[in-house]
Amino acid sequence: MGISINVGNTSQNYSYLFQSASGGSLGNLNFISDYASIKNGSYGKLMKAYYGTAQSSSTSSSATASSENSSSKSRKSNVLDRILEEKKNPKVSKETQEANAKLTTGLSDLRTSISALRNDSTYTDTSNGKSAADKVVSAVKAYVSDYNNVVSAAKGSTLTNKTAYVANMMSSTAANADKLSEIGILVNSNGTIELDEGTLKKAGIDKVQQLFSAKDITSYGSTVASRLQFAGSASGTDATTGSTGTSSTAASSASSLKEDSKALASDSLYEKVKDKDGNATDKYDIDKIFATAKSFVSNYNRMFDTAESSSNSGVLANLSYIREKTASNADMLKQFGIDVNAKGRMTIDENTFKNSDMSKVQGFFKNYGSSIATNASLVDYYMTTQANAANGYTSGGTYNVQGNARYASAV
Repeated sequence: MGISINVGNTSQNYSYLFQSASGGSLGNLNFISDYASIKNGSYGKLMKAYYGTAQSSSTSSSATASSENSSSKSRKSNVLDRILEEKKNPKVSKETQEANAKLTTGLSDLRTSISALRNDSTYTDTSNGKSAADKVVSAVKAYVSDYNNVVSAAKGSTLTNKTAYVANMMSSTAANADKLSEIGILVNSNGTIELDEGTLKKAGIDKVQQLFSAKDITSYGSTVASRLQFAGSASGTDATTGSTGTSSTAASSASSLKEDSKALASDSLYEKVKDKDGNATDKYDIDKIFATAKSFVSNYNRMFDTAESSSNSGVLANLSYIREKTASNADMLKQFGIDVNAKGRMTIDENTFKNSDMSKVQGFFKNYGSSIATNASLVDYYMTTQANAANGYTSGGTYNVQGNARYASAV
C-alpha cells in the first residue's frame, strides 16, 4: 500500500490508502477491509480449513456420490458463513490497533499545531524576547511533524471514517504544493511533507500567515482545519464494518438547495406582475423572489450543517466547490443583502434584498445559481444513491465492488 502524488497534476491517487477517497476515475483499487482480513490471517485460516476438509473428503473411499455433493455444499456454506462472520466481527491485529490509536492521538496533535499557525498571536513578538519569526518557524516545524505522524498512522489504520478526512486533507496539501513550496514546505511522493527551514525564513511571516489564514475560509489552513475537525469527531468505525455516513436531512436540504438555485436562475420567477385587467406591468413580484432567496439561504446553511460531517469524499468535494464559488462571489452577494460569515454560512437582509435591482439579481443567479445547483445535485446524489448502495459481501459470497458506497469520487 502506498500513495502516489503527482504534484502539478490534477490527479492525486489515494486509493491505495483510503478506500473512502477512492473510486470514479481512479478506479476501485483497494479494499482495506479485505486487506485487514488478509493481514490478520483470517482468510488464510479459512482457506486452510476449506482445503483441509476437501483433502480429507477426497481420501475417503467409502463416501457415496450423494454424500460427497452434500459435503461439498456444506463446506462452501461453512466457509461463506465464516467469511461473513469475519466481516461482522473482525479480528484486528495488534499493529492495526496501534495504528488506530496513533491516528486518533495524531489528529489531536495536528489540530493543535495548525491552530497555532492560524492564531494571530503566533505572528507577533512577545515580551519575553521571542520574535515572531522564531515563533513561526517553531509552529511550522510542529505542523510538519504532526502532519507526517497522521499520514503514517493512517497508512495502517482501518478507521475509515477518520482516514477519509485525512485523504481529503492530503489532497488539499497536494493542490497547494506550489504555494507551500514558497514557504519551504515540500510535498513528497509518499504523501508526507518536509521543511526547508532556509526557504521558510526567507519567505517571511506574512506569506505563512496568509496561507494559514483563519479569516479566509478558502485558505489552505482553513481547509485542513475543517478536515481535521470532522476527522476528530468522526466515529472510529472499522473499515470491515464501515459506515455509509448517510443523512436524509443533508440529502433533503441539498435537493431543496438545487431547486432554489434553479428557480433563482429561471425566467419564470422574474416575470412581471399583471394589473387587474391582465396587462403586464414593469413590476416584479418582489415578495415571491425574496421568499425563494430566503429559502435558498436556509437550505444552503442546512446542507452544510449536516453534510460537512460526511466521510463520503464525493460529498466533501462538492461542498468544497460550493464554498469556493460562494467565497469568490461574496462581494456580489453582499450587494443583494446576502452576507457570508467566517464559517461560510449565509444570512439575508430583507430590506437590502427587496431594494435591489431584480434584473441584476437574475443576471447574477443565472451563472452563480446554476453552478450551485449542479454541485448541490451531486451532494444529493452522493448522500443518497451512493450512500444507500449495498456494500461488502453479497449473499452469494462475492464482493460487491460497484455497489459499495465507500468508493465515491475522489477529491
